[in-house]
Amino acid sequence: MNEHEYMRLAIDAARDGIAAGQAPFGAVVVAGEAVVAVAHNTVWRDTDPTAHAEVNAIRQAALLLRRIGLGGCTMFTTCEPCPMCLAAIHWSKIEAVIYGATIADAVAAGFCELCVDADKLAQLGGSRLCVARGPLREECAELFHLWRTTGLSKPY
Repeated sequence: MNEHEYMRLAIDAARDGIAAGQAPFGAVVVAGEAVVAVAHNTVWRDTDPTAHAEVNAIRQAALLLRRIGLGGCTMFTTCEPCPMCLAAIHWSKIEAVIYGATIADAVAAGFCELCVDADKLAQLGGSRLCVARGPLREECAELFHLWRTTGLSKPY
């Protein structure tokens, strides 16, 4: 698989989440070329403000791989990670995070984000994590429109 295919899996996860009444975010953890975890946001379902797609994917990957250090893994996520998710990605030792839509896109959709660029935050914190914009940005940003039109959940 390639970056486009991994991001498409994250988009599909976000769509599943939207259909389930969740916020429009999806994430995939890849080890080498193997997909280890695919998750979407479950904040509303779990009544858990930390149940972002990235955190859910990290939890799944760590459980499946039976280790808390996810070195050798890459995460693909439909939106630039918020500071909480970026810290979780850093602490899990994932090597790179590739994102689609930006924090500005999430803010424009009504989410209460801390407007800090993930790559700048990683640099300021001295993280070795590689943070990069990835493919399918427009498709990822369109998830916010799809989510709004369903009306099944609200921003937080």
